[in-house]
Amino acid sequence: MSTPDNFDSPTTKFDSGAYDESGFDRQGNDSMLADVEESAPEPDRWHAGLDVGLLVLRLGLAMVMGAHGLQKLFGLFDGPGIGGFADALTAMGYTGQTTLLAWITALAETGGALLLALGLFTPIGAAAVLGVAINIVVSKFQLGSGYFEAELDLLVGVAALALLFTGAGRIAIDKNTPWRRKPGVFGLFGLLLAAAASIVIIVMFR
Repeated sequence: MSTPDNFDSPTTKFDSGAYDESGFDRQGNDSMLADVEESAPEPDRWHAGLDVGLLVLRLGLAMVMGAHGLQKLFGLFDGPGIGGFADALTAMGYTGQTTLLAWITALAETGGALLLALGLFTPIGAAAVLGVAINIVVSKFQLGSGYFEAELDLLVGVAALALLFTGAGRIAIDKNTPWRRKPGVFGLFGLLLAAAASIVIIVMFR
């Protein structure tokens, strides 16, 4: 039987390299893979905007808490100083060693604010601010204050909690530390530290 002149045998096609051994057209297959790669979503990546946002959050929180700390430590910004704040703690329901608690609170606010501003030991700084915020919120609710009396303190606590788990960002002294690159574990440690400190203060000073 004669073979038509225009008949291409499979062997000819395979020999020409137009098909791979699975029988798919190599050129078409490559085009299909390219289309899939182009349509695939771009993976999430860290970018400079995140660093700037975290810097703004750190500096804003540090400014708020640092001002309150300086009011207590040195009486700046028309603050009460240690003695006046100790009296305020008594009015808030704290009964024992209010002067000591005033020093602890003032140092936690000022020191935590400084660490956050620098991006240095950020989990410790954020934990200090969070611990203070927890105690203020608890005290206000125990005094019968409503949500709107404590909402700003809640916001401060939420911001500190967020920084615990995001880390300081790359515009920070902490840039090359393990707790900046992998803040999850250190954030959990900071959260437990803040919660434990708050419980100790409530138990010991009320």
